[in-house]
Amino acid sequence: MPQSLKKTLIATVVTNVVLNGAMLFGAGGLTVQAAQAAQVSKVQTSNVLETAKATKKNKATTEFEAIYTKEWQWRQNQLADDEDSPQDKMMPKLPVVSKAMQDKRLAMWQKTLTQLDAIKLSDLSAEDQVNFAVYRNQIESLFLAQKYKLYERPFNGDTSFWGNLADVARRDLRSEKDYENYLGQIADIPRYFAEHTENMRAGLKRGFSMPKVSLKGRDASVLSVLEAKSIEDNVYFTPLKKMPSSISAEKQTAMKLEAKKIIEQKVLPSYANLLKFLREEYFPHAQNSTAAYDLPDGRAFYQSQIKIYTTLDLTPEEIHQIGLDEVAGIRREMDQVMAELKFQGGLPEFLKYLRTSPEFYAKTPQDLLNRAAWFSKMFDAKASKYFGLLPRQRFAIIPVPDDIAPFYTSGRGGPGVYLVNTYDLPSRALYSLPALTLHESAPGHAMQMSLAAENKNLPVFRQNSYISAYGEGWALYAERLGVEMGMYTTAYERFGMLSYQMWRACRLVVDTGIHAKRWTREQAQQYFLDNTALSAHEIETEVDRYITWPGQADSYYLGSMSIWKNRRRAEAALGDQFDLRAFHDAILALGSVPLSVLDARIDQFIADGKAKATKK
Repeated sequence: MPQSLKKTLIATVVTNVVLNGAMLFGAGGLTVQAAQAAQVSKVQTSNVLETAKATKKNKATTEFEAIYTKEWQWRQNQLADDEDSPQDKMMPKLPVVSKAMQDKRLAMWQKTLTQLDAIKLSDLSAEDQVNFAVYRNQIESLFLAQKYKLYERPFNGDTSFWGNLADVARRDLRSEKDYENYLGQIADIPRYFAEHTENMRAGLKRGFSMPKVSLKGRDASVLSVLEAKSIEDNVYFTPLKKMPSSISAEKQTAMKLEAKKIIEQKVLPSYANLLKFLREEYFPHAQNSTAAYDLPDGRAFYQSQIKIYTTLDLTPEEIHQIGLDEVAGIRREMDQVMAELKFQGGLPEFLKYLRTSPEFYAKTPQDLLNRAAWFSKMFDAKASKYFGLLPRQRFAIIPVPDDIAPFYTSGRGGPGVYLVNTYDLPSRALYSLPALTLHESAPGHAMQMSLAAENKNLPVFRQNSYISAYGEGWALYAERLGVEMGMYTTAYERFGMLSYQMWRACRLVVDTGIHAKRWTREQAQQYFLDNTALSAHEIETEVDRYITWPGQADSYYLGSMSIWKNRRRAEAALGDQFDLRAFHDAILALGSVPLSVLDARIDQFIADGKAKATKK
């Protein structure tokens, strides 16, 4: 976030809004001289004042709405579809990602920040001051990404621009227009890949690339497209295999022929060129260091990523210490579970037992999927006791695609989907599956993101956006909430939950250790091996993810800490009047917000609760 807007400003503004409500203009305002008072009644004076305030508010609101409406519409053509994009969105072409367009994006978001600075916050309504805080955070994050040229590193530990396209190809298309747009997108791949390649070359030239140590095997997902047995087996032909009956047979035949032609003449050559570039240019000349501090302007870059992902003004040193403290606390909880199980030995022996005992692992991919489905239905039986509002959208449970599974995380959730990684089953512990399911499906990502998208009381930029500290913090909170909900039926599953909590606390230590203290990859892996029950394979893929994605790993635990902090102070302030369902609904109604906005919302929640209790 630029220095022009500090966290304290947002916190002060939003707290003012939610605590004072309609009293945004204070006790001052226009005064009426005695001579005027003799001529104007109190009612007339009040009306004049209210009209003046409304005029100010409406002008500011109109300006703000004009800014975000124009920018949001423009933004829709700047970002490619990915796994979290709305299912009803399919652009006719891929976005332009050339250096010239990247410069235009930088200018656009800088201009938007300048326009926002010109708005007097106190002239906005209470609701729009919150919207302003959320929107400003979005624009600042987009600006920082452009400032530090993240487009020159268009992939990380488990996602990539080419992999995201393959994810879109696996969608269920619904209309003839969807298919036309899809064919337009894949026909546009040669230009899109070429622009990304030029950006990556520019990054290589200035020493801004992915670390070489994390690139092993990253060409596998490119190779899988090239090695498909036939055009019909290619991932990009997937939507054409089963088309809706609303499209005529003649049109279906024509579209299938067109798709085959595009795949053969445009998609495959583009992938071949990309593979050649990765193997002959990018991989051999990638940076040797894993530390963000060793990138161009590395210290400022890493601090910007911390700000983007956590929304907090914490230094790497502060985050590292928080992580060490939390690791120690969770370790004590782990010791208690081990004592309950009467395990003879220390944590290293217990972790070895968990990693090597066949009873804790599924025998087939379908077994793992079945268990995930079972846990998700367990939540359905308990949901109404903990949440007042549930989303209309359901989610599917599907395996992570084979081409990305070897280096993909254990699971991922979003609107309509919960992905479960069935690759290398001995690394997918069943005792961790309940926590994973709560995090990725419901009440975690698949539920939270769907509720935001369905909340028509929010501006569109709050319905379909994501702030990591809030979203990942909520999902991690959901894991520990599972204890209260009775989701963990054995001590081993509770230990799995604690291992996942430990995993995220360790991230604070490891992310800052790698990027600010220059830990080696092996040092980071060992820290996880010593403190969590994650498998060696999971640890390897996760550490590579943190190496290539500075700052993102810090968002989970810091976000969760914020939610728990707010819950505890609400419980303390309201006592018997505290309603857990209402607390959860208040948080989920926000969409995805900076943590300062979350704090202010709970200030209001407490104030409303006290007022309600007083009236009784």
